[in-house]
Amino acid sequence: MIIKNANVVLKGGVKKLDVRIEKGKIAELAPQIEGMGYDFSGLTLFPGLIDMHVHLREPGYERKETIESGARAAVKGGFTQICCMPNTKPVADNKVVVTYIKARAREADLCKVHPIGAITEGQNGENLAAIGAMKEAGAVALSEDGKSVVRTNLMANAMRYAADFGLKCLCHCEDKSLVDGGVVNEGYYSTLTGLKGSVRAAEDIIVAREICLAESLGLPVHICHVSTYSAVQLIREAKARGVKVTAETCPHYFALTDAAIAGFDTDTKVNPPLREERDRLAVIEGLRDGTLDCIASDHAPHHADDKNVEYDLAAFGISGLETSFALSYTYLVKSGVLTLSELAGKMSANPAAILGLTGGTVEVGAPADLTAADLGEEWTVDPAEFVSKGKNTPFKGMKVCGRVKYTVVDGKIKYEEKRA
Repeated sequence: MIIKNANVVLKGGVKKLDVRIEKGKIAELAPQIEGMGYDFSGLTLFPGLIDMHVHLREPGYERKETIESGARAAVKGGFTQICCMPNTKPVADNKVVVTYIKARAREADLCKVHPIGAITEGQNGENLAAIGAMKEAGAVALSEDGKSVVRTNLMANAMRYAADFGLKCLCHCEDKSLVDGGVVNEGYYSTLTGLKGSVRAAEDIIVAREICLAESLGLPVHICHVSTYSAVQLIREAKARGVKVTAETCPHYFALTDAAIAGFDTDTKVNPPLREERDRLAVIEGLRDGTLDCIASDHAPHHADDKNVEYDLAAFGISGLETSFALSYTYLVKSGVLTLSELAGKMSANPAAILGLTGGTVEVGAPADLTAADLGEEWTVDPAEFVSKGKNTPFKGMKVCGRVKYTVVDGKIKYEEKRA
């Protein structure tokens, strides 16, 4: 397979190159390669995007999403690798469930799906899960996603055991006692709407705890979906001290504020909640200066029935795989915050490095995992066009730039946009 005339995003910038692929790997990059091939003139070729934080719902919640439908949404969104969280039913806390997820992903044969195992059995916060067995079955990290490990000594042990098996803990940071039933950020808009608010400190306190553990133990930790200005500052200061902490945020935290909740649209209900403009700007600055390493979608698809209820009762989460790239390009690259190479770092190279995955770069010998997009194309987010089962997006009707045209996994085209 030869790709011709692509604007290729490399670590050091963008170059117009041809790409020759052999046996699933990039065999040659050159200004001109002899032979017929796909003409990618006008398209920008990124290393295959990697989303290290998605929910595929299977097993147990197939009415919301399946591994196949989630993987189809992933390749449509430009993702060649995705990592799925363990809060399924049964919980992915053992080798049987991890093996099942891997098998279902092979059957789907779309993108690479990497399971993330639970930190504790059943995510009940009592006993550590079978970490070694899950690693052997294919788990690439551990997380209690959807909640924090309450007992600090148990979290410390989890980090120790994870490190013994070459894994990292990906931490959902939330002090439930401080959230106390809050469904939105505590502030002007919680007062305006009468919805119960949750304070920033609920996130910040656990972020600080995980940083303290990482520093004390000399072990790495990863902070999920950072949403507050104060958490960004905690991570920035920890990195400056040499703490082995990495962190991600999501498009909704740099594209929206809690002003979006004023209309009571339950698609704006996420956890952690949408914050204020000060937080949004701090998240953007954190991405710009390298405090925040990655952009993840936190893809959380729901059945319409889970959202078509009162705000207090609605499920938390956004269906994000099909909008993540365009929102990131629109809000971060077009606005001048990041270069294309830096965006590729946040959405590909850095997730690969943090989780020890193969890929994340366009270079000879690397897997031929590639994402081609037309950066000049403006389009309107329409959930009716989503291939994910989850149509829950607060971005419906929003105009964005950057449309994925092709997604290539191991040298095979897994998604090609249908032409009208």
